[in-house]
Amino acid sequence: MNAATNARLSELDTALDAQELSPALADELFAVVDLLGSQASLRNAMSDPTAPDTARRSLATNLLSGRVSQAASTVVVAAAGLNWGSGAGLGAALERQAVRTLIGIAQRAGQLDVLEDELFRFARIVDADPALRAAISDRSAPLADRQQIVSDLLGDKVSDAALALARRAVKGEYRTFDLTVEAYLTRAAEARKRAIAHVTVARPLSDDQSQRLRGALSRQVGRDVTLQVVVDPAVMGGVRVQVGDEVIDGTVSHRLAAAERQLN
Repeated sequence: MNAATNARLSELDTALDAQELSPALADELFAVVDLLGSQASLRNAMSDPTAPDTARRSLATNLLSGRVSQAASTVVVAAAGLNWGSGAGLGAALERQAVRTLIGIAQRAGQLDVLEDELFRFARIVDADPALRAAISDRSAPLADRQQIVSDLLGDKVSDAALALARRAVKGEYRTFDLTVEAYLTRAAEARKRAIAHVTVARPLSDDQSQRLRGALSRQVGRDVTLQVVVDPAVMGGVRVQVGDEVIDGTVSHRLAAAERQLN
């Protein structure tokens, strides 16, 4: 992501952060994203880089007048006034703000850890169940039916924000359900200026082991780290850690595979 795009995203973040965050605001922003996704002519007009910024903002204002809250209108109009280069870029920017709204609500309530844990655990459940993964990923089935599967499974077992994001992830804004949830978790970590460490171990870590690993990784990357731990007996022992593009593989299976390659 280049500096210009980051600057635009930062400006739009500021516009959202000035609003009163609510689940209704997130719903409205998601609805605008879906509207733009379904109407190419509108999407193109609101993101046309050859049109004056004032014209795009005016179009957004007229479109939303009386249909959404002032908070949602303010964010969408601000987004329309920025040059995203394409309709897809505009949609992605608004999707980001809808997700940030739900994350921001959880953060302000002191429940961001809970939200992250709920999303991560559900993503692992889906990943471990091929039938469930296929059911919610089947784009030949109506989206509402696939989202209902998530609602039926989670119901009142998770927070409202986690349920809303899990249902939204079914749409696969980032190609697949798991990649979309991963993007949401990254956004949550960014909200607290943390890095995400994907950790694979043969057996669950104790609280002490988790704390020591988190501390070591935080010192290495220079900021706080959120651990996302996956237990996989196939690694046999040791630990594999990935932070961004950096991978540290100290698992027994990795060492055995390396030894086998040397012998061959």
